Amino acid sequence: MAANAVLKRRMEELGLTQDELAGRMNTALAEITGRPGDVSARAVRNLLNGTSRRPIGRTCAALERVFGCSVQDLGFSPPRTMHHPQEDPVRRRTFIASATGTVAAAVPLVAQRRMVGMSDVARAAAGMNILVATDDRQGGHTELERAATKGRDSVLELQQRNAGERVRRALYALAAEYSTIAAWSCIDARNLGQAQRHLNESATYAGLSQDGPTEMRVWVNLSMLAYQRQNWPEALAAAQAAQASSAARRDPFFDSLGRVRAALAYAALGDGHAAMRSLGSAQDAFTKVPDQERPRWTAFYGQAELDHLAAIVHYHSGHHTHAEAMAHRALAKIPTVFRRNRALATAQLALAQLQQGDAEQATVTAADVFTIMDGDALPGRMRTLIGDFHRGLFALSPSASYARDWAERMRTEWSRA
Repeated sequence: MAANAVLKRRMEELGLTQDELAGRMNTALAEITGRPGDVSARAVRNLLNGTSRRPIGRTCAALERVFGCSVQDLGFSPPRTMHHPQEDPVRRRTFIASATGTVAAAVPLVAQRRMVGMSDVARAAAGMNILVATDDRQGGHTELERAATKGRDSVLELQQRNAGERVRRALYALAAEYSTIAAWSCIDARNLGQAQRHLNESATYAGLSQDGPTEMRVWVNLSMLAYQRQNWPEALAAAQAAQASSAARRDPFFDSLGRVRAALAYAALGDGHAAMRSLGSAQDAFTKVPDQERPRWTAFYGQAELDHLAAIVHYHSGHHTHAEAMAHRALAKIPTVFRRNRALATAQLALAQLQQGDAEQATVTAADVFTIMDGDALPGRMRTLIGDFHRGLFALSPSASYARDWAERMRTEWSRA
C-alpha cells in the first residue's frame, strides 16, 4: 500500500494540514449540497497513506472542488461510476440567477475559489529580493518605497483568496517584509514620519505571521528609526526587544544584531561602559553563528558590517583612534555590491580622521563617498553624515585650500536630485 505522494505534494503546496483539508472538503460539500459534510482528519489520513485509492463520489467531488482539478490529477482512481452528490436545486437556481448566465459574471467566482500556494509566496518573495538588492546598491529613495508599497498591496490581495494556515502566515511575513523595506527606504532617505507609519503597519503583519526573523527585523528597524530621531531611550528599548525575541534566542546571528543595536544606543546615551559591553557581547555572539540559510535581508550583516557599526560605537564613545581602525577593517571586507554601506563606512572613517586633527586626509577620504556612489544622489542618512563632516571641516580648517576644494565638490554633488 503506497502513500499518495501526489496528494501530499499538493497539500504542501497549499500549506494545508490534514485537519484543514478535512474542513475545506466539508465546506465544499456544503456548497455543493447545502448540507454539512462529514469528512474527518482520519479520512484525509487514509487518502494520504494509500488506504483509500478509489474514494467514493462525495469525497471525489469535494477533492475536486478544493484543488480545482480531477481526482486523477491528485493520484486517485475515480469510482467506476462517478456520481457527484446532487446539488441543492434552490441553491442551484440562486447561483444561476446571480450569475445572469454570462461568462463575465462567472470569472470572479473562479478567481475567488483559486487557492494560493507556496509557489505564489515564492514569486512574491522573488520580487522582494530584487528590492533588497536595489537598496544595497543605491540606498533609500522614493521609487524604492513606492515599489515596496506596491509589492505589499499585491501580497495583501493574495490574502483575500483561499489559503492554508502555513501559506497565510508566509503571506503576512511577506507583507511585513515589503512594509519594512518601504520603512527602511524612508529611514535612509530621512523621511522619518512616513517610516514610522510603514513600521507600525509592518509590526502588525509581523505579529500575524508568527515568524521570528520577520518580527526581529521590525524591532531592528524601529531601533534604527528611533536612533535617527535621536530618541536614544526608544532606540535602546527596541534593541532590547530585538535581543529578547524568539529569533535572537534561537540564533546567535540575530542575537548579535540585537546587541550591536543596543551598543549604538548606549553610546548615544553617553554610557560608554554599557556600549563596550554590548559591543563585546555582539562580537562574541557572532563568533558562534552557524552556517545556515537566512532571509535575503540579513545578507548585509556580517563581520564587515559589525566592524562598521563598531566604528560608530567607538566614535560616539570618544574613542576616535579605535573608530578609525574599525572603519578601515570594515572597508577591507564590505562586499562591493553593498555600495551604500561602503559609502557610509567611508564617511564614518572621514569623521574619525577629522576628530583626530587630520583634516586634509579626512577630506580626501570624504570625497571617496561621491566616487563610491558613482553619481547617484546621496540618501538622506548619508547626507546627514556628509553635512556633519562639512561643518566639522570648516570649524577646524576654514581657510585651507583643500577645504575650499571640498566645498566646491560638495556643491556639485549636493545639487544632484
